[in-house]
Amino acid sequence: MNETGGSNSRGTWKLLVVVAGMFCFGFVLVPMYNAICQLVNLNGKDTAMLVSAKDVVEREDVTRTVKVEFVTTVNGGRVFSFRAEQPSVQVHPGKLYTVDFVARNERDEAVIGQAVPSVAPWNAARHLRKTECFCFNQQPFAANEEKRMPVRFMLDPELPADVEVVTLSYTFFDATALAGGKAVEELQKQAVAAPKS
Repeated sequence: MNETGGSNSRGTWKLLVVVAGMFCFGFVLVPMYNAICQLVNLNGKDTAMLVSAKDVVEREDVTRTVKVEFVTTVNGGRVFSFRAEQPSVQVHPGKLYTVDFVARNERDEAVIGQAVPSVAPWNAARHLRKTECFCFNQQPFAANEEKRMPVRFMLDPELPADVEVVTLSYTFFDATALAGGKAVEELQKQAVAAPKS
């Protein structure tokens, strides 16, 4: 009977170690994924895609047209409604384009939103240049506020010839808890002080 108790105790400890390891892995997974994506320029997670508008040199390739699709998703709950004003556009590599996205806070309180970008196919990500994107910063929203947010981008003329369609995906989520209480308090003060139209 004593042997069984010792065996159960060892089994319990092994199980607890496995559970703790899985828990730790869950916390490490997101930063590890982001680091790998930046390292290999996967899913548009490379900060090199951000370029200053003054540094952009347009060299439009009028002989080539690429379809750029926009996919929007709201992560969890119904805090936001979120959509691209155009589901897709036809672009010439080497030319700047602007597409507006519309997000609306569906709650009766101030929140902060954040968009996470993704680019497909993977080999197109390194040829995408953005001069402006709502995904670069957290976006404060007053209660029931709707915002029109631009994305200004260009596909590099060196985009591989076999890429005929590029998909820009944005997942929008409530980042209020990530932003911290002071940011939300400041937003609520601004919303109260703003004149009603």
